[in-house]
Amino acid sequence: MGMKTTFVVQTFTIKRKRLIPGDREVAPTEHGALKKAEAMSGRMPGTAALKVVADDETGELESVAILGQFGDVPEDFAESLQGG
Repeated sequence: MGMKTTFVVQTFTIKRKRLIPGDREVAPTEHGALKKAEAMSGRMPGTAALKVVADDETGELESVAILGQFGDVPEDFAESLQGG
């Protein structure tokens, strides 16, 4: 069982006056995710760079960490990543 780390940029859009998750893009490195999230925040209401660690075989999540947030991100976003 091997753990795999993936870096993801999560965008947020506004729908019916509420921030909702938009597209996700994978980045090759932590630095790349942060730079991409920051750059995309100029075109989106908000973005977040994430580090996702999951079991390579089963896909089961080990942990999710927010590396950085830019612009408007829902207040409960961090809580939602932890499952509650």
